[in-house]
Amino acid sequence: MESPHTTQPTAGDAATPSSQATAPRVPAAYLPTDLTTPTRSPKRARYDHETVHAVLDAGYLCHLGFVRDGRPVVLPTLYGRDGGHLYLHGSTGSRPLRAAGGEDGLPVCVTVTHVDGLVLAKSAFHHSVNYRSVVVHGTAHTVTDPQEKTRALDLLVDHVLPGRAADSRPADAKELAATAVIRLDLAEVSVKMRTGGPSDDPADADLPYWSGVLPVVTSYGTPEPDGDRAEGTPEPSYLFAR
Repeated sequence: MESPHTTQPTAGDAATPSSQATAPRVPAAYLPTDLTTPTRSPKRARYDHETVHAVLDAGYLCHLGFVRDGRPVVLPTLYGRDGGHLYLHGSTGSRPLRAAGGEDGLPVCVTVTHVDGLVLAKSAFHHSVNYRSVVVHGTAHTVTDPQEKTRALDLLVDHVLPGRAADSRPADAKELAATAVIRLDLAEVSVKMRTGGPSDDPADADLPYWSGVLPVVTSYGTPEPDGDRAEGTPEPSYLFAR
């Protein structure tokens, strides 16, 4: 296996393709592991970057799971993706964010789920949900580099509403000091999806009950301006872009 730590050719080396340093190839899919391989309906699992990233980019609310004092804790929070990393933020007084600042980081599980439809079958047993769900396992670490932290906070704002970071006051020194950001590398990841209609038993085909899919769609309402905004402040176009 070729080492990623390549050396530059010397003056006497010919600059041929075989001697030129090349960047390590990034796999197009995440490798399945025991944690990311479902025991039920494994054919619904996907590991390719395109599908995983698309599900992550379609949302902004995740659930962060970790163990505190021997007990599981799950908290809802916002997130943003930058390439192969997830960023989450919170108060510097938050226990999980403090734990992530240790040398070993904080083992976590992050989930993101979208419900796309209610699947109504003729039997109660076969009712289901159409969904897209990403599960990320890994170790979260606190972001200490000031530039990365500022970039991550802008990313979080723009992940929720693209264009908003440049249209708001940046955090000042006091606010930055009160805010912690953690980074979770996307390495042990899977997405599981269900699409389509109900899977009724053939014996139930003639039952007089409606069956099918009731689609679920997330939509945004009419913006409600704050009463304290400066007179003449226009409504930004990004309010209507989603």
